[in-house]
Amino acid sequence: MNTLKERPLRVLAADDSAVMRSILWKLFLMHAKDRASDLPPMELCGIARDGVECLEQTARLQPDVLILDLEMPRLNGLGVLDRLRVERPELPVIMCSAYTEHGARSTLEALGRGASDYVTKPSKQNDFAEAMQSLSQQLLLRIAALAKEPKDKEKRGVRDVALGDPRTRQGDVAANDSYPIEVVVIGLSTGGPTALELLLPKLPKDFPVPVLIVQHMPKLFTGALAERLDKSCPLHVQEAYDNAAIRPGTVWLAPGDAHMEVGLRHAMDDGDRRAEGRSCRIRLHQQEPLNHCRPSVDYLFFSAARRYGAGTLALVMTGMGADGLNGARAVYECGGVVLAQDEATSAVWGMPGRVSEAGIASATLPLRKIANAVKQRVSAGRSVRMESVPSGVSMVSKRESDYGLL
Repeated sequence: MNTLKERPLRVLAADDSAVMRSILWKLFLMHAKDRASDLPPMELCGIARDGVECLEQTARLQPDVLILDLEMPRLNGLGVLDRLRVERPELPVIMCSAYTEHGARSTLEALGRGASDYVTKPSKQNDFAEAMQSLSQQLLLRIAALAKEPKDKEKRGVRDVALGDPRTRQGDVAANDSYPIEVVVIGLSTGGPTALELLLPKLPKDFPVPVLIVQHMPKLFTGALAERLDKSCPLHVQEAYDNAAIRPGTVWLAPGDAHMEVGLRHAMDDGDRRAEGRSCRIRLHQQEPLNHCRPSVDYLFFSAARRYGAGTLALVMTGMGADGLNGARAVYECGGVVLAQDEATSAVWGMPGRVSEAGIASATLPLRKIANAVKQRVSAGRSVRMESVPSGVSMVSKRESDYGLL
């Protein structure tokens, strides 16, 4: 029986704000009384007021998850994180960040140094009800996912699924070589910024197709993430804007709080896929959240399948939930290629796990192998003439309404 199901998850919080400490304390008390919650029981086993006290309590209390403030006296959150990555590298750490440009940049630095995830502090901490609602929606689910993930890996054992694994589609990678890849689309959530910092720098400056990414993050954070990635990547990384031309050489990151799709500049002849590809533009819109997410991976994937058909390569990488599953299925059904990140290298194997288990991934790969797999697949078939692609391959086999996109 799973040990974490026999006792509450032990959570340690470190924050120098008395208001935040009070909010967190009451949040966990309310969760303990909520008999209808599907989440596991949790308890706040300790509260630290600064970084030094946080390290002392971590050693003494041995929590399952740490909630860590960035700005604290004596030792700030980044200093605590650096120590913990040496002393307790397996401990999941959730950064608690202010929703400011400085907070966004500091949070991304913390994720780069090994933090597991982050939440944003309530904008109105003096409004108790709003603060509680904001944190309960963000924090409790992340704690449950991050505390559960290592135990699940120990229980099931880690698999490194290669192309020949019986749970992947046999021969699909080779069979699809006749269709040149025209776009790479990527969907991520928890653990995504770190994964992107490892993946994107491996794509060369002359990478021949555009890359579009949905990472679940607020707007201030996506802008800061695009700037951070741009400094380390041969390709230009930019936060997407409406009507931007989709061409090779640029990685487009969906802005927070806006869905991103592949659209057309103007109506094109359905049979002229080359002209259509040259005219593809980014479309941003404010439709209702899909899968509780805005931006949603499904919107991006489904639109790529519709515009590029079998020329779509979709990556589903680390993250909670199932966003991207229906969109990846649309890519699969129109003959495109779907790759998923494996369990061992995912911060949370929710999104890629659902895709892998659905049998629509051509391969489930560790993070270190994904870049080479993408480059090899994009290189394959580049010399194939576009006229050889059968007409209609860009049509998906289900209506958009079947995937909840209308």
